[in-house]
Amino acid sequence: MLYLAYQMQSDIMVPVRTWAGIAANSGGQPLLTDHPAIRNLTAVYELIARAGLSHTRPPFGIDSILIGHREVAVREEAAARTPFGTLLHFKKDLALAQPRVLLVAPLSGHFSTLLRATVRTMLPEHDVFITDWHNARDIPLTAGRFGVDEYVDHLIKFLEVMGPGAHVVAVCQPCVSVLAAAAVMAQAGNPAQPRSITLMAGPIDTRINPTKVNELAKKRSIEWFERALTASVPLRYPGAFRRVYPGFVQLIAFMSMNIDRHVKAHRELYDNLANGEIEKAAVTKAFYDEYFAVLDLTAEFHLETVQLIFQEHALPQGKLEWRGQRVDPAAIRKTMLFTVEGERDDICSVGQTVAAHDLCSKLQPYMKRHHMQAGVGHYGVFSGKRWENQIYPILKNVVLSSD
Repeated sequence: MLYLAYQMQSDIMVPVRTWAGIAANSGGQPLLTDHPAIRNLTAVYELIARAGLSHTRPPFGIDSILIGHREVAVREEAAARTPFGTLLHFKKDLALAQPRVLLVAPLSGHFSTLLRATVRTMLPEHDVFITDWHNARDIPLTAGRFGVDEYVDHLIKFLEVMGPGAHVVAVCQPCVSVLAAAAVMAQAGNPAQPRSITLMAGPIDTRINPTKVNELAKKRSIEWFERALTASVPLRYPGAFRRVYPGFVQLIAFMSMNIDRHVKAHRELYDNLANGEIEKAAVTKAFYDEYFAVLDLTAEFHLETVQLIFQEHALPQGKLEWRGQRVDPAAIRKTMLFTVEGERDDICSVGQTVAAHDLCSKLQPYMKRHHMQAGVGHYGVFSGKRWENQIYPILKNVVLSSD
């Protein structure tokens, strides 16, 4: 009923948003835009037209990148594909060999394009691949299940496709799975085990300095999460009847944590539109175009993530298993470890990611590095000026020193 109720409301709003979009475009005619009343009304219409979610991945829009003084063309190629995700390669028109990096995007309600700025920063000096996860509501039931085991399977497969000597950068939620995959590959002596792994703002041990997100996960039983927050995909979509954790539910949860900030942002957007400050409005619109593009997770992946990471703390307690085999991070001996945390991160707080160093107990001290970035929240760890100017240079050095 949860998904059907959302779909019904969304269907009702389609003609309203369409009409508002037409009205906004009409008010934007050159002869009318100088009139304050028309600008105010046009701003209202545009906000109404934007009051909806997208369930389609936005484009990365990275067609070229500047390397030195040369503009180099970039094209997206699928290096591997499964029903649940694509190993997307940002292939450059460049003969020079560069370190191969797998950027592991969160599977937590948004598309991989959330890391567009991360990709753009890394592209000039790295051969970048990304985990482009698919929307669960578009995946037929015949494709089977996708839980934590299958997620780790994908990471191992993608690294094998990339070949020995690759590096991994994980952002937020996948940090646990990346550490698990590296451990499993080390335990098996897999030649494709990465040369370095970078864990950025990830919940390795959420018992440390718990956030509101951690407390919510502990407050309810896993049965409550399944009953209240998962739903069946409606009949109209390819993934009909698949149980999912809807992206719109995750978005509501994220927004509720900082609702005042989002209300303020939309008030400022209205003011910018009404005052003709097009460039300021464009920045806000670009952010929310991305933020309001949501994807559904399979119910089993969401529930297993909540239970194993946030309720049972399986990895730091030595109880995490992959395919019935205990995951042992101490088996990692050849992979350099770099962890990054943000001082003001209210989703994955200071101390939770650096906990990986204790788990990788057999790594030599020179194979470990940690950085706590002052003055940034969760998103500032992988996007923005501090990411570009202070965090990325360290990451680049970690990759180069272990390549």
